Amino acid sequence: MAGHGEPTYFRKYSTVLGYFLQDDAETDPNSFDYTAHNFGLKAFSNVAEDVETRWQMFEEQLGNLNALDTPHVQYKILFLGRHGQGVHNVAEAEYGTSAWECKWSLLETDGTLSWADAHLTTLGISQAEKARDFWAEQFLDQKMPVPQSYYTSPLDRCLMTAQVTFSELKLPDARPFVPTVKELLRETNGLHTCDRRSSKTYIRMHYPSYNIEPSLTENDELWSADFREPDPALDARLTILLDDIFENDQNTWMSFSSHSGAIAGLLRVVGHRPFPLITGSVIPVLVKAELVEGVRPGRKVEEGKPAPKCSEE
Repeated sequence: MAGHGEPTYFRKYSTVLGYFLQDDAETDPNSFDYTAHNFGLKAFSNVAEDVETRWQMFEEQLGNLNALDTPHVQYKILFLGRHGQGVHNVAEAEYGTSAWECKWSLLETDGTLSWADAHLTTLGISQAEKARDFWAEQFLDQKMPVPQSYYTSPLDRCLMTAQVTFSELKLPDARPFVPTVKELLRETNGLHTCDRRSSKTYIRMHYPSYNIEPSLTENDELWSADFREPDPALDARLTILLDDIFENDQNTWMSFSSHSGAIAGLLRVVGHRPFPLITGSVIPVLVKAELVEGVRPGRKVEEGKPAPKCSEE
């Protein structure tokens, strides 16, 4: 925090365009398969003689960006991964979105399926395994750098997706898979029981190798049974998350295991075009963070939204 008479700064986030197919309006998110396109990394027109792959060229250019004599600017590559299919995704598909939003999401079970802090389905695990195999291929064949930092939502479907995806990969000793559980990386919050997390004790018991941030409370104190978090509040929360990570983590290559709503919010915060992900998918985003003098512009304040009323059949 700035002292008396010292200037105040905030981080301004933006997406560095031109490196990934997902940046382009012509790329259709409904049909795009990240595993068919090197995560979407484009070919380079000018390739150095000592560079074998696109990822090596990208690594070199990213290193050059961070080596510029601009102490108030940082560049990080964020791999935003959506969890594999969860039980709640199956329930919503079965009942339809309208009935899910007004009734079923407020419950924990229909007597057959249970979705409180929803777990992965068999398909969801398979999607995480597909991601695992693709990461392994990219590391080995494409010389893609391994993430230096891993962050995950505290909800079980993300904790498990991260574990299945990364825990069995052959990673260099200097870059082990030790994810940090971040409360603010969770899904749009409130109303839906699938988005109410389990206790810290549960997370520690089932994921003992994970680093749990000290501020994570034993029980979920953020989830509300009465209101759903509106997008401006979600975006403000995710901005705080990015501020924390860019301030305290000097690494450049990062993996985030999160959710459709949270990833959509992160894309808004960094100025990326909307790019919805199916379960188990990943989108890389090259983010520029610039310290700007002044106070961050405020966002429109919206009240939390109650559950919609079910229409009469």
